[in-house]
Amino acid sequence: MFIRLMFLSGLLFALSSFALAQQETLTLVTHDSFNVSEDVLAQFEEETGITVEILPLGDAGQVVNQSVLSAGNPLGDVIFGVDNTFLSRALNADIFVPYESPMLENVSEEFILDDEFRVTPIDYGDVCLNYDIAYFEENELPLPESLADLTDPVYENLLVVQNPATSSPGLAFLMATIAAFGEEGDYTYLDFWGDLIENGTLITDGWTDAYFGRFTATTEDGTYPLVVSYASSPPVTIDEESGVATTASIVVDGSCFRQIEFAGILDGSDNIEGAQLWIDFMLSEAFQEDVPFQMFVFPVNENAELPEEFVEFAAIPDVPASLPYEEIEANREVWIAAWTETVLR
Repeated sequence: MFIRLMFLSGLLFALSSFALAQQETLTLVTHDSFNVSEDVLAQFEEETGITVEILPLGDAGQVVNQSVLSAGNPLGDVIFGVDNTFLSRALNADIFVPYESPMLENVSEEFILDDEFRVTPIDYGDVCLNYDIAYFEENELPLPESLADLTDPVYENLLVVQNPATSSPGLAFLMATIAAFGEEGDYTYLDFWGDLIENGTLITDGWTDAYFGRFTATTEDGTYPLVVSYASSPPVTIDEESGVATTASIVVDGSCFRQIEFAGILDGSDNIEGAQLWIDFMLSEAFQEDVPFQMFVFPVNENAELPEEFVEFAAIPDVPASLPYEEIEANREVWIAAWTETVLR
């Protein structure tokens, strides 16, 4: 009997230790572009005693799909990287545990798209046209003042964009054109895309190839001085000698599509308390002020200070394009299929 009691006591101790260890680890399911400074991550781990394991699953669409497929038995505790183009799919799959962070008092209501607080806004970025300043100056080219201007012969063979079926910024740019031209009427978004192709616009599979492989400002082999990227991209191109960005964003009304990225606690997590602490931390000034140069997007915390380079060279559109996320979910695949039929076939 004594031996059995000792065995049971040891087993219970081992199980409680295992449970404690589980509670001290938090798995963050996210996209491949997620990044955070080591010292910022260390701050959270030191303050809470929780070790954060980062599990990248591809792009935003893949992250959502994998999380939906594993509903109830999640791959982690928190998901980050769900944006407004995929938000409805994630919400409809009922994969979240609601949590209203007290840190949301520092976040503008324009970023809170779910009034049930199943997801929490963390950052935002505007997908915009970027241009090579030197190229435009040397060739005395005017800047386009609207999306429609891009079909003008003056911009023939100058623009590179991404495939919306394979690229997040490509999908955002497609949304901007739908918001601008609509699906019905004498001139639709598909008419616009047809004119873009006739004007020599290049389509690439992803942002990296477009921005670093074809854009004249970032590669000697580039031949396209206009590219779809982010309004926060120019700080990446600051020249070390002059301290000035070699690119700039075009932020005329309606030409940029705003992406908001959210985090949410996954239903089935074994560490709800730790997940809540992590959500709070992602909205803290420490994390929010780390966001610009780690992921080249803007923080949602109104108290977070932007780096000087972002203040000087990044841009925030006064009137970004937008579509209701429910409308995006209902029509996304139809829009992409119609785009593919028009542009690639």
